[in-house]
Amino acid sequence: MSRPVTLFTGQWADLSFQEICSLASDMGYDGLEIASWGDHLDLEKAAKDSRYVEERKSILNRNDLNTWAIGTHIVGQCVGARYDERLDNFAPDELSGKPEAIQEWAIEQMKYAPQAAKNMGCNVVTGFTGSPVWKFFYSFPQTSEDMIDEGFQEIVELWDPILDAFDQEDVRFALEIHPTEIAFDYYTTRRLLEEFDFREAMGINFDPSHLLWQGMTPHLFIRDFPERIYHVHMKDASVTLDGRAGILGSHLTFGDTRRGWNFRSLGHGEVNFEAIIRELNEIGYDGPLSVEWEDSGMDREFGATEAAEFVKKVDFEPSEVSFDESMED
Repeated sequence: MSRPVTLFTGQWADLSFQEICSLASDMGYDGLEIASWGDHLDLEKAAKDSRYVEERKSILNRNDLNTWAIGTHIVGQCVGARYDERLDNFAPDELSGKPEAIQEWAIEQMKYAPQAAKNMGCNVVTGFTGSPVWKFFYSFPQTSEDMIDEGFQEIVELWDPILDAFDQEDVRFALEIHPTEIAFDYYTTRRLLEEFDFREAMGINFDPSHLLWQGMTPHLFIRDFPERIYHVHMKDASVTLDGRAGILGSHLTFGDTRRGWNFRSLGHGEVNFEAIIRELNEIGYDGPLSVEWEDSGMDREFGATEAAEFVKKVDFEPSEVSFDESMED
């Protein structure tokens, strides 16, 4: 079981699709998790235009790359997030300052996503849902249970019709458990799955980096939600609480060494990847290990090249024998 090593292109959208394909191949990746922004993948075109799909596939093939998932993070965020001007950066320019129009656009785009994925040869779409209650994560001013209940219900009402489109194409949505999402930690994840009545279309894009700095043990998500791990991000983080900085970030930009935590290139943080691989082996996960490269303190081509090598080294197959069988008479 040699799991493919892929690169999520979301942080490389300043490059053309041709450029990132060529670079990823040179850096040693087996494929891409293709982001639906920049010019990497147009969801509507990929859903409707066979010539566009063949052109994307041709670029992948020329660079000896495959794809197992597409990413819809910034589109999905616009579905369920409470509007502020930052969402204008994610939507078409003509929708700036128009919350309802941005949400309608995002819902339409997410309904294109399963067909786009299927046409690209994938059965997983990764992404975000957004959250209408994220601003309530600290309960002051006072936050009632009804307010949280209403937020979860709003997400279900918004996303059930989208997931119907996923069911029609036999494609699954893998939510990245992440601050600013309706599910951002262990108990909100469990609640979200329950709110959706554990419908198969809704699962998890496992990313340990977001769990580590919140104080959780990442691999327990794999152990406790084994049937919902639809995709895996390989990303590292380091917590460096020094008595001054806290885990809320202090409004310091990523990479600032004064922060209480930072994303790190793989192998330069504190995520226990061996424990993760052992749990993935236990549940029989054979999908891609997708590097989401984020480290503001390191050259990205150096770091992403090293990261591909790191994942191939840390990944291992489960044993087919018991080590003590040879001790029997």
